[in-house]
Formats: sequence, structure tokens, C-alpha cells
Amino acid sequence: MRILVVTPWFPSASMPASGIFVEREVWALAGAHDVHVLHLDWQHTSGRETSATGSLRVTRLPLSRSRPIDFVRARRAVRAAAQHADVVHTHAVTGLIPWRWPRSRPAALPWVHSEHWSGITSPETLSRGARIARRALLPLLRHPDVVVAESGRLASAIRAVRSTPVEIVPCVVPEPDVTEAPSTPPIRLVGVGAMIARKGPLLAAQTLEELGRRGHDATLTWVGDGPQRAAVEEFARTAGLSPRVRLTGTLDQRGVSAELQAANVFLLPTQGDNFCVVAAEALLNGRPVVSGAATGAVDYARPEVSAFVSDQSAGAYADAVESVLASTASLSARDIADTVTGRFTPGAVRGALDAVYATARSLR
Repeated sequence: MRILVVTPWFPSASMPASGIFVEREVWALAGAHDVHVLHLDWQHTSGRETSATGSLRVTRLPLSRSRPIDFVRARRAVRAAAQHADVVHTHAVTGLIPWRWPRSRPAALPWVHSEHWSGITSPETLSRGARIARRALLPLLRHPDVVVAESGRLASAIRAVRSTPVEIVPCVVPEPDVTEAPSTPPIRLVGVGAMIARKGPLLAAQTLEELGRRGHDATLTWVGDGPQRAAVEEFARTAGLSPRVRLTGTLDQRGVSAELQAANVFLLPTQGDNFCVVAAEALLNGRPVVSGAATGAVDYARPEVSAFVSDQSAGAYADAVESVLASTASLSARDIADTVTGRFTPGAVRGALDAVYATARSLR
């Protein structure tokens, strides 16, 4: 099959982590299909170029949303590329803007769309302007033949605005070599995510303080950066926790894996995630998960290796950390990893998408 993937996010030299989940899915598809990625680069992370590796070709088209003519350029580029495809697969609700008119389509082909935006499921975390944009963008999800969500949480929100098929396909998550967690104190907590309020890095530090009050010897490492970094550093200083809080900044995949392997518990007090790749990575590394309840990780994390917290308080998260440490005390890292092993492999995701493409073809 010839698949045209149209995405506003795709890794580039200047932004190597942008859309990495799209890239992983594309490589999964390229294992059995001819795939052409058309990167509509609205953020100008790359120049105009085309590259090819095996059955995968990537074309980058720098664009600007401030120039109306660029939406016309985007439509023309997709229409031209679609002449050599059997199915069009778009990504991200903002990627639907060039086809915002009623009955407008990228091409006269089966059309699948994958949605990822956490703002759909967690509008309370958005700014006023983003909430207005959300209301304008949601109706665009009615246009594709099939919409793919990466979690049940996101699928439910999308089904509220469209009556035609919505299918659930998880992200591709690499399966690492599993190593045992450290067996001696302290309890090593690790969080991974942007240092923004929605991800909860400050609450993670407050949870560390609460665990200390309860007599636990514990540390916290947070992987990521963002506007809450200064608040976390100040809290750690005033609470006397600076020696126990380590902020690594943004790390590449190898660095993230190393931090997960050095930890005992993955802690993410999130207020809204759709799939939560890092929670899946933590489980595949054999580390139990403590997370906010507003996450797609509830789809795949079994109760004995996870705890999902609705009460956004340090006490509730400390309770959850204690709970998962107790429930996994007799489990090896391999036991924990085996609860999700095989679910997010390239082959598993490709098979699920093949079924989605078949559904889309049946509707044309």
C-alpha cells in the first residue's frame, strides 16, 4: 500500500524530538508499505527538502500560518502528493485547517486522521485563547473517514463531536533491555515531562517532602525543562530538599531510559495526557507508575503496577507511592515489564493501522 502521511510535526535537525511519536509510527508502517511523509512545517524547523531511506520518503515544506497563501500551497502540495498514494493519513487537529471548509478533502482517497492534542481531553488546562481555538477546531474532526485516537480517554472526547468511526491505536514505544531497580535506599522517584503546571513537577517535589515527613529516605529526579523550573528550585531550597532534587533538563531517548533504569518509581502528577508515552516507557523498563488519573495510561497500566491519583495533593501522591512500592515488592522488573510487553511494538501498531485503513477504504 502507498501511504501519504501529512503532519505538522516531524523530527528535524533543529528540533529532533518534535513529533517523534509520528516518526516511530511512520517507520512501523514503512516496514510493510511505501510511505511518503509530507511535513507541513508551520514552525519553520527545516528547509524545503526531500530525503529517502528504503520505503520511506520525507518531503519538508516550510509554511507560515500568518500568510493565507501558504494554506493554498499546503493544499496543492498534498493534492499533488496524493496522486501517488492509496490513502491519506493526516496528523493533529491543526493539520486539518487547510480543509476546514465543509466537504473539503485532501484528495479523493480514503482519509484517516490521527489526533493527539491533550487540549481536547483537558480543556481546563488551556488558556482562554486556546479554549476558543479548541471550539473552532473540534468540528474539523468530523471531516475524515476515520479518526484514530491513542487512548480511550481521547476517543470518548472525539466521539462527542463525530458519529463516524473513531478507532484506538496506541503509540509505538521501543522495548528496552530490562534491568532491576536499585535495591538499597533511597527510594528514587523520577518524573519525565515539560516543567509546566499540567505535568506537575512542583507537586512531585511536594510529594517528596511529604514522603520525608513520613520517614522515607527518597530523592526526586525530573527530566525536562520549562517555566516551572524556578518554582521547583525555590521550593526545594526553602524546604531543605535541594540535595534530594535533581533537575536534568531535556534529555534524548538514551538519557531518558538511563534515568528510568536508575529509578524505583515513575512519578508524574499530570492533569492531562492522552497516551503518555513516558508512562509506557517506565513500565517497559520494569518501573511501577504513579500518575494523575487524567491520562490514557489507565488503558494499559495494570492495577498491581500502577496507581492513578484524582486528588492533586502531596498526601495523595505519597499514599500512591507507598501503595505501588508495597504491591510490587515481590515483583521483578521483568514481571512489571511483561504486563505491557508486545502491546506497543511496531508490528502491533502497524497491524492496528492496517485494520483502520481497511475500514476507511470500505467507506469510500
